[in-house]
Amino acid sequence: MKICIFGAGAIGGYLGAKLCSAKPEDGPELILVTRGPHLAAIRNKGLTLLHGDSANLYHPKALEDPAEAGPQDYVLVTLKAHSVAPAVAAMGPLLGPKTTVVWAVNGVPWWYFHGLKGKFEGRRLTSVDPDGVQWAKIGPERTIGCVVYAACDVPEPGCVRHISGHRIVLGELGGEETGRVSALSRVLSGAGLEAIVAPRIRDEIWQKLWGNCCFNPISALTGATLEQIASDPGTRALCRKVMVEAQMIGQALGVRFAMDVDRRIEEAGAVGAHKTSMLQDLERGRPMEIDALVTAVQEMGELTGTPTPALDAVLALIQARAETEGLYTRPGSGRVG
Repeated sequence: MKICIFGAGAIGGYLGAKLCSAKPEDGPELILVTRGPHLAAIRNKGLTLLHGDSANLYHPKALEDPAEAGPQDYVLVTLKAHSVAPAVAAMGPLLGPKTTVVWAVNGVPWWYFHGLKGKFEGRRLTSVDPDGVQWAKIGPERTIGCVVYAACDVPEPGCVRHISGHRIVLGELGGEETGRVSALSRVLSGAGLEAIVAPRIRDEIWQKLWGNCCFNPISALTGATLEQIASDPGTRALCRKVMVEAQMIGQALGVRFAMDVDRRIEEAGAVGAHKTSMLQDLERGRPMEIDALVTAVQEMGELTGTPTPALDAVLALIQARAETEGLYTRPGSGRVG
């Protein structure tokens, strides 16, 4: 089985390291696509995976140009959502007639309404795929949904630190359990991940999005960790308002939430003194992942006729902050961020 991880940063690097650790008879033919100092370090020294006091070194094949890899059986896309559309053309050489693309990207995916029964079936989300590039060039038919429950970062090039979580949820967009999704689940499980196949992948997406749409922007606005946001009465109350609005949107689209709002907040707080990815991006001067995590929720609220005053306020503030820092371009603004 040929697997390419496209965008092997924190999460992609973690998944790549785990796949390298699989027994030879279970492991895939693996390629990591990355760039810059991270690529150079992996090529020169290998990929180090840190977890607690342990450090393991692996030597995966790493490339910058996907054309050197050729068509794959699976492409796991682990980029930040705002980085995907500009990279679609580069993915082309990886996509053969039977290639499956696994969308391990945070937030609302561009394919969300493909095959979703109801009045919004086939709807395109302009906040995450404004020009329809992903829909046209990748195509929802070759796509598997994916949610990764792992906290990781890159403390230095060529090194990924695993903080917590090893669960990865896969799902066909129509809910069926196909051979391609079952085969990938087996390979990932053989690498020590808790890889399950879910019949309702959109429920899983919302379970993670539910927290991301409030904790990420609020952390970037305040500089607070998950633990601090969940324990402070003011930020906790604001999170709760945003999450109630998001839950109403999800339920209007047929989503089933497995827990209540307060339990979801407690789960986030239990992660501890962890900075969200959005706060990390702000502190490091990197483009911020706002649209897939927040703007798309607002767009879905407008589609379903669900008022979102708390989310609207948080979104307006984080967009303004990110634009001021030159790390974000508001959809349709024409501005350069």
